[in-house]
Amino acid sequence: MRIRWYGQSAFRLEGEKTVVIDPFGNFRERALARGMRFDYPPLEEQHADLLLITHEHPDHNAAELVTGEPVSIRSTAGVFESPVGDVVAVASEHDDAAGTLRGPNTIFRFSLDGLRLCHLGDLGQSALRHEQRRAIGEVDVLFVPVGGGQTIGGAIAADVVRSLVPRLVVPMHYRTPAIDFLESPDDFLAALGARTETVDANTAVAEELLGTPEAPVALLIAPLARN
Repeated sequence: MRIRWYGQSAFRLEGEKTVVIDPFGNFRERALARGMRFDYPPLEEQHADLLLITHEHPDHNAAELVTGEPVSIRSTAGVFESPVGDVVAVASEHDDAAGTLRGPNTIFRFSLDGLRLCHLGDLGQSALRHEQRRAIGEVDVLFVPVGGGQTIGGAIAADVVRSLVPRLVVPMHYRTPAIDFLESPDDFLAALGARTETVDANTAVAEELLGTPEAPVALLIAPLARN
């Protein structure tokens, strides 16, 4: 399974089927108006079998970019049939105030090419609740926000990883040369204490980097850069 990271929480997962998560369009001007730098290039049209959107913020919900009549699951909770099998959509919050500051967030759990995947979206809770961990279940590959600010970061993100015991951890939603309003992943990596692998491209093959639940691997993927 090939993982492509475009920045923020946007991924394209390519295996027997193709899954796109949290695509964004041209968010640069809107970010500048709010005093922030957002220099990730807008995603080009993406053909996919499944589209997942964790929440309805404009740097995560550009569904119009995904073509091919994908099954779309967005900003909801439940268990849904899809081209990759059942998708478990777990209700969560974008903040630590029961969603009253930034609204709801959906955690997605699904399988692709025999790997159990979990994308935490813009999780802002200080910890996962027991019911959320139980709904997520066992995880091989975990996509976790680590940049603080609007989501969890540092030690809290490391605790969330330990509660789910994945084999491969993919940090997301953190400071890179393209953005200036989040923290770097350094505090998270130090708190997690796992072996870190760095890929100097925006693509990695998950099966080549898997650790174990007892010794997970943290994977840093370079996001797609603006020309």
